[in-house]
Amino acid sequence: MANEIESLLRQVGAVLDGHFLLASGRHSPLYVEKFRLLEQPSHTERLCRLIADHFRPQGVQLVAAPTTGGIILSYEVARQLGVRGIFAEKVQEGRRFGRGFRVAPGERTLVVDDVLTTGSSIREVVEAVRAEGGQPIGVAVLVDRTAGRVDFGLPFFACLTLELPSYDPAECPLCAQRVTLTVT
Repeated sequence: MANEIESLLRQVGAVLDGHFLLASGRHSPLYVEKFRLLEQPSHTERLCRLIADHFRPQGVQLVAAPTTGGIILSYEVARQLGVRGIFAEKVQEGRRFGRGFRVAPGERTLVVDDVLTTGSSIREVVEAVRAEGGQPIGVAVLVDRTAGRVDFGLPFFACLTLELPSYDPAECPLCAQRVTLTVT
């Protein structure tokens, strides 16, 4: 299945080679442009089904995600589970639920995101769920580019796990070679 998903991502132009500045601030020779996948509803539905089916037995009551790509995933996973889907927006410190979104005390919440690099966005959403009194019960992503090295202390599922290198800008070999940096 992993080969099929990676092939799909390459087919839609979601895996790019070059020198990229990631949202985390790190640099990488490979970039996963999730919007090339998310613009294809049938492919997005298929991968979200993997997430929904994996967590369906856990009694998910709410799906939450960080902005921006996570909004689509939250909606689609929630639709497939028959529950609400919400998103947390960036604020000065962390993320919070705005726009009237609420998490009920004890509400069993699955946190979803598109691409995992450092896990900071996911951690912020987990904390926002807890701050509202909700109960995070798992984390799911389309692509884990850390090869499983990030631990959220919750059950975790990735549609695809890749070992994609990323570098602190001060230690980036592509910067040392003066390869043009693409801001994503």
